[in-house]
Amino acid sequence: MLLPAPRGVLTSALLDTLLAGDGAGPEKFAELAALGDGALSATADLLRDDDIQLALFCLYELHYSGLEGVDPAMEWEPELIRLRRTLEAGFEATLRKIVPAPEAPEPDAEAVAQTLFGMAADDDGPSVSRFIARHATEDQLREFLVLRSIYQLREADPHSWAIPRLPAGRAKAALVEIQADEYGGGRPERMHSKLFARTMEGLGLDTRYGYYLDRIPALVLASSNAMSLFGLNRRLRGSIAGHLAAFEMTSSIPNSFYAKGFRRAGFGSDVTFYFDEHVEADAVHEQIAARDLAGGLAEAEPALLPDILFGAATVLTLDALQGEFQLAAWKEGSSALRAAGPEPHPAADALAADAAAAGVSP
Repeated sequence: MLLPAPRGVLTSALLDTLLAGDGAGPEKFAELAALGDGALSATADLLRDDDIQLALFCLYELHYSGLEGVDPAMEWEPELIRLRRTLEAGFEATLRKIVPAPEAPEPDAEAVAQTLFGMAADDDGPSVSRFIARHATEDQLREFLVLRSIYQLREADPHSWAIPRLPAGRAKAALVEIQADEYGGGRPERMHSKLFARTMEGLGLDTRYGYYLDRIPALVLASSNAMSLFGLNRRLRGSIAGHLAAFEMTSSIPNSFYAKGFRRAGFGSDVTFYFDEHVEADAVHEQIAARDLAGGLAEAEPALLPDILFGAATVLTLDALQGEFQLAAWKEGSSALRAAGPEPHPAADALAADAAAAGVSP
């Protein structure tokens, strides 16, 4: 991923440390740990704290495709893992405080599925999809794609962490079935991340992962970070299963509205195919995710049921917060993206120049 610009003292120190690699000494790591503790103590709103959310996002990114110019060995640097655990402990505590989870039913697959469908039906968060269908301008459609790109350009990866963490049986088989569709069923051109990239290209946007990261607000990073938090911690395997279930259950109808909005703006099937594909696919996936994945896991490991519901409720809560923020900006005639931030990290230009000299796209 392209190197982002820092958003505060924590991310500035973190990026310096990451680029220093094995040259970062104990003093640097001690400073970084103190800055992490200080950021958590000082923040008034962790979900909207740009410095904390970007720092956590970068630390998680070490476990995905990595950061440009950062030694891959830094993925398992103990002091960075320690910092990640500190930040994600504060993040998880915040989520558990604000996310309302319903009373748990019996750990029966059908009862769990009905609870999840009830949660989705009762969701009264602001409807970005209906606004897009009826009112969004072409610039707002581009913003929508930019905001979604932080997940959609690597669609399915965060939830795939759960595959080795689930026991052999109904839940694991369901998860693999869903993920196989997300990755195109063996056809690279049908991978959902590739389809989303094609939609972005149709509106003249850059499809390199992380290209727009500096414009992505903290709330959107928090949504991505929640997936990584759940997926990368085995103890939270129930939460990632519930997260995916709610993710699929709240996707089909909104995607039909997204497709209408892009057609209303004059775009053809090359742009809308991503959304059209999800209308059909997610209508099937929601049944598998609710009954076989979430319900099957609850039957196999009843103690995980509260976390299954917590993971599902997290999707609804964070989507509502993002939707409220996004629609408020658009209805005021302003942008939902972050303003052009500070200059990129000083190493970014040098890395880009090195890549150009080697004939490699940055």
